[in-house]
Amino acid sequence: MFQSPNPNALTGYAVEVSLGDRWRIYFRLQELMIPCACARDGSLRVEVNHGIAAILVRSTVQQFTAPRQDLVNWLERCWYTECPTASWDS
Repeated sequence: MFQSPNPNALTGYAVEVSLGDRWRIYFRLQELMIPCACARDGSLRVEVNHGIAAILVRSTVQQFTAPRQDLVNWLERCWYTECPTASWDS
């Protein structure tokens, strides 16, 4: 897992979250092997090098910061979304 000896040297994006959520988000991103660091100024810095990382960062932040009802509504929309039939015979 990524741990920068100097969190302020990490390039990338600052994620604006409350201090209470910052560490939970940090540890979850570490589990997902997304480079991140908590800087001395209180910000959470995240490296996003590809689209999947961006989706995972957004999803993780949403998981910890969105109101419960928003998450329930999102999940219900996912259940009712039709996916095109995939051909697995190939």
